Amino acid sequence: MKAHLKELMDELFRQLEEEMPITEEEREAILENIELKEFPKGTLLLQEGQIAHESYHSFQGIVRQYYLIDGEERTTAFYTEGENISSALSYLTQVPSTHYLECIEDCILLAVTFENEEKMYKRFPRMESLCRISSESNHGKAQEMMASYITKTPEQRYLNLLETRPELVTRVPQYQLASYLGVKPESLSRIRKRLAMKHA
Repeated sequence: MKAHLKELMDELFRQLEEEMPITEEEREAILENIELKEFPKGTLLLQEGQIAHESYHSFQGIVRQYYLIDGEERTTAFYTEGENISSALSYLTQVPSTHYLECIEDCILLAVTFENEEKMYKRFPRMESLCRISSESNHGKAQEMMASYITKTPEQRYLNLLETRPELVTRVPQYQLASYLGVKPESLSRIRKRLAMKHA
């Protein structure tokens, strides 16, 4: 696992240095304050009503964010390799979460606690800016998805998904994908059949 961790951390530092150079001291602080964790498929990283004490960075696997409304799951996000995962409001303000985070594949994630992250920010203030870039990117994606529910048809949303995140179509169960697109599974099946006929 140690050799695997080094390989994964090298990849993380490559990603971070695309935004700004990382000093050796900062590298050491990151390594001291994070933990590599493996979670089997089906693990709930966070449940509604719990306070989020950790945020994550995905090296392997998909994490789904969903709400439970009148007994029905409503999927609002999928986090894949290279993305940061957190219940932002719960994590930053330490209030109970309103949603769930679930591993829908076996996952390898880097985890950092709220306390350790705060320690790193106090020691290296510019690291907060680096993390803000990532959270702003996630916020931007969420805003675009929300806008698409108002401005696009379900078929347009599905076509956009094929263009921007095609890996989800083969890796995510259809009922979860349908929920994410704001349609019933049978409606998604009809969209797929209609598109297949157009390209036949």
